[in-house]
Amino acid sequence: MALVPYNENSFPILSKFHNASAEFRFCDRDIRIVQDWKRLGVAAVVWDAAVVMSMYLELGRVELKGKSVIELGAGTGLVGIVAALLGAKVTITDRQPALDSLSTNVKSNLPPAVLESATVSELTWGEHLDRYPAGGFDLVLGADIVYLEDTFIPLLKTMEHLCSDSTLVLLSCKIRYERDNSFLNMLKQRFGVEEVYFDAERDIHIFQATKLPLKKEL
Repeated sequence: MALVPYNENSFPILSKFHNASAEFRFCDRDIRIVQDWKRLGVAAVVWDAAVVMSMYLELGRVELKGKSVIELGAGTGLVGIVAALLGAKVTITDRQPALDSLSTNVKSNLPPAVLESATVSELTWGEHLDRYPAGGFDLVLGADIVYLEDTFIPLLKTMEHLCSDSTLVLLSCKIRYERDNSFLNMLKQRFGVEEVYFDAERDIHIFQATKLPLKKEL
């Protein structure tokens, strides 16, 4: 998730994001997420896409227990925290400036036995991908990570590196602009994509994707 600070007075409709924390209940546990809008902007607040993704994971439509999972652009870490509570071995990633806040949320919301299965790690899309095993994850998660056009190609490169033919990708997003659809069209050139969930109240879509087989040259 990009680190973009905003002036507090510029967006009064987003005033809830200026709260120091946000509280949720998932997996029969109270989860308190620390937010830091003034310092880190959009990377340090909980967006609806993360909430809806967490709800979707809790529905049990995707097997998580014992699975190797990586979250991209984790921001506050809510999705990765919920995935860990549901039994996954999770690598929770974002850019370096977000990691302290992200680590704080992960450590404060996971019990010791579960914390062992969660790792917070730096990942800038498209860079130093050799730090992560190629095709080494069962599930790739991303909540509200599709909004800056400059990141589309590095994001796709990252997804292709992390995914094997059997890896499942789940992207949770609000379609705000035409560029969001442009990313989905780019994704469909390399992955099979289908919408698997829609939260009408929050206007959040969840798309599922799997890598397309390489075309054989004639």
